[in-house]
Amino acid sequence: MFSPMSVAERIQPLDPAYFKQAQAHLDTQTKPQGSLGTLEHIACRLAAIRQGSPQADPARIYTCAGDHGVAGQSVSLFPQEVTRQMVENFMRGGAAINVLTRTAGVDLRVADAGCLGGGFPDHPDLVQCKTAPGTADFTTGPAMTRQQCLQALENGVNLARQAHADGIITLGTGEMGIANTTPATALFCVYLGLSPASITGPGTGLSERGVQHKVRVIENALDLHAQTISSADPVDILAALGGFEIATLAGMILGGASLRMALVIDGFISTSAFVAAHAICPLAREYAFFSHASAEPGFKAVMDALKASPLLQLGLRLGEGTGAAMAIFLLRCAANIYNEMATFDTAGVHSGA
Repeated sequence: MFSPMSVAERIQPLDPAYFKQAQAHLDTQTKPQGSLGTLEHIACRLAAIRQGSPQADPARIYTCAGDHGVAGQSVSLFPQEVTRQMVENFMRGGAAINVLTRTAGVDLRVADAGCLGGGFPDHPDLVQCKTAPGTADFTTGPAMTRQQCLQALENGVNLARQAHADGIITLGTGEMGIANTTPATALFCVYLGLSPASITGPGTGLSERGVQHKVRVIENALDLHAQTISSADPVDILAALGGFEIATLAGMILGGASLRMALVIDGFISTSAFVAAHAICPLAREYAFFSHASAEPGFKAVMDALKASPLLQLGLRLGEGTGAAMAIFLLRCAANIYNEMATFDTAGVHSGA
């Protein structure tokens, strides 16, 4: 039986010596020291991940899709059919993530992690890894069995391994799943000790009354699964409250970190997958870059709890991996600055030191 801990045990901490070496090189380049700010921090982290010169390419985003039984509790303005329709749109190249990955020069793959219905027609950019056709309603029982959760985690690890075998060194996360802000919020509450009332947002555009209903749905679920939550077993918690696409992404994050890949985490839903992976193995944090500040109202509290700073603030709340696509470009910029910018010596410029 698959064990996420067997993957977690292969995740190694980054060596601080690489950070120091990288910063020393950046400090010799033709600019005031530290003047490229966050780009320099990114370059140093990439250098530590790569154990040498920083690199960001080739990069790939996996947009993982799944349906949720809790959609039956009227927590989304959109019907569940939209999840499947959007996967078909991804395959036609017509969604925002298609446009942004093409623009950013990032490879895109879509994974059916748990959509309602049967399989999709074969497509070269589609990974068929459906654990089951949608989760159960977590207000009446666990969203998935522990075995289903382990299967989804293993599927995600396999996505990372396939990417690594294809020569990919940077992985971005993306998702699609009607009602998935509800399980994501529940996971944040449990893993980070936050309250539903403080972080529940409108998702697809709920009214204030709709948001309050969503809060009650999440509170009821947390009460129902109180015994599981008190066990503090991260896999059991993910099984009780998560989604197939969320668990698949959590596995991909663990798998990517075990393979020393840079991980670019998209918005609200992808970050819930990250906190699940982090609960299983905190060292995954060292490989993760948070792409953007989601416009979901509770996201700031999530970032504060993680003591994290997103790279971009663009008011995005679409998901799909759209923020990750743009953030990967920043990683490329940081790597290229490090590798291509002249030093004071090579440029014949006097630093004044």
